[in-house]
Amino acid sequence: MQTEKRKIDKEMNIGEILKMYPQSREVFQKHFGKGCINCPASRMESISFGALMHNRDVNAIVRELNAMIKT
Repeated sequence: MQTEKRKIDKEMNIGEILKMYPQSREVFQKHFGKGCINCPASRMESISFGALMHNRDVNAIVRELNAMIKT
């Protein structure tokens, strides 16, 4: 049985996304760096907060994550 994929939004928790979609690690590392993803705090932060802290376009990250889960 296949589970339905939930659309990712900017307020979702990075840790939850990594748990649901392990392949999302590549996207987060691309935008936030390897150190950030391995930081325990990233498990509690939203994509929006991470984008703000790393001066990245949150909408571009969300688009890339949603495109990734469609494949």
